[in-house]
Amino acid sequence: MAELLAAAKERLSVEGAAGLSLRAVARDLGMASSAVYRYVESRDALLTLLIIEGYDAVGDACEEALRVSHERGETPAQAWLAVARAVRAWAVANPRSFELVYGTPVPGYQAPQDTVASAVRLWGVVQTILLSALADGSLRPPGGRLDASGLLSSETLTFVGIDLTDPTADPETRCALENAVARSFTLFSSLVGAISAELYGHLHRVVTDYDRAFDVTIATAAAGVGLFIELD
Repeated sequence: MAELLAAAKERLSVEGAAGLSLRAVARDLGMASSAVYRYVESRDALLTLLIIEGYDAVGDACEEALRVSHERGETPAQAWLAVARAVRAWAVANPRSFELVYGTPVPGYQAPQDTVASAVRLWGVVQTILLSALADGSLRPPGGRLDASGLLSSETLTFVGIDLTDPTADPETRCALENAVARSFTLFSSLVGAISAELYGHLHRVVTDYDRAFDVTIATAAAGVGLFIELD
């Protein structure tokens, strides 16, 4: 199975997800195409394994970055920059895997529920950082108050431990929690967008320092939700 996934990733790096086929992977392994079906039942099943592997790699990178940041006693804002840099480093090293999980959907492929647990690991880190900033008072959103009522799915609220049916819950506290979680959309979107702009050539001849441009993008978007990152 390890050899099969390695061959599939190599094929993915050459042809992209849309061009992935079990027949080609089997040929690369020197196997009959029928033999591959002993390990995966279809191309979509193989894609699912690759997607889960990609999401878990992102999860490993961002969770480790958050852990190290906490050990250093850094602020939530500094932790977010560390996490964002870790995800970017993984994406630059694995552009096809990034494209597979965060790029254009593969035509005809529908991701199964099996991918969800791995996919939400990054979201969990984002929300942990925002809720930590809310708790320590460092989350200071500019502008008017955000009305996030009814915006978040029940799955999201359960994931972060917000129970809208609890009659004893303080409305102001619950609203603040909902608002903090809703701001995770901006952090997630700016992270994926900044990496995509770099990987897909949209910053070619636009910026002179990709590292610095990424940090500025992340810091600017974070300031919009109330996390203020001091760049060197």
